[in-house]
Amino acid sequence: MVIVVGTGKLARELLSELPKALSSKVIAWSDAAKAEGTTVVVHAGSGRELEDAIAYCQKTGSVLIELATGSVIENRKLNFPVVVCPNTNILMLKFLAMLAASGHYFKDYKVRVIESHQAGKSSVPGTAVALAQSLGLPSEKILSIRDPEEQRDTLKIPPEYLARHAYHRIEIEDAVGSIALETRVFGPAPYASGLAQIISALRANKLENRRYNIVEFIENGWV
Repeated sequence: MVIVVGTGKLARELLSELPKALSSKVIAWSDAAKAEGTTVVVHAGSGRELEDAIAYCQKTGSVLIELATGSVIENRKLNFPVVVCPNTNILMLKFLAMLAASGHYFKDYKVRVIESHQAGKSSVPGTAVALAQSLGLPSEKILSIRDPEEQRDTLKIPPEYLARHAYHRIEIEDAVGSIALETRVFGPAPYASGLAQIISALRANKLENRRYNIVEFIENGWV
């Protein structure tokens, strides 16, 4: 069984789409009392229910997947498995893993990171922060775009996806040349299908009672 913690857009999308991609029952946190034994708890909320979710996992030995960026759980000592996962798109995760391993090659170059999400997104863009960290760029230097007109006209985001998209662009330059890497994710489906693969991977591999970064799953060939 999978329990989704949160009431926002992402949590609602996961509750709607995850059952289509996973052969498990998926329930909301409000129905957690109906769960039996160990489960997978997915925290996709703002943090208000995180402490209760932690207590639940400690009591039941369930695995917690943390989708929030900058969560307090990243600095906590816990007695159950935690998977810190700022992105659930498998293709994007493999790109993040590649950059984490090789980003230091560009430490002496001019680096720019641009990200765009739907206008209503106010939280820290975790994927953009991970990209910036891999390239040695302070997170406050990330350029965030939320204006729908600029997204449509400059970034060429299709109008039908202005309300749900994730766009990232990396620019690396020196005096004589430049490299640009761009990622585009449209709609909610990649997040649910990717999360389904991550849940299947953690069930297929015995996890220790410690914190995992999702990049470990990529490096281990689990997804």
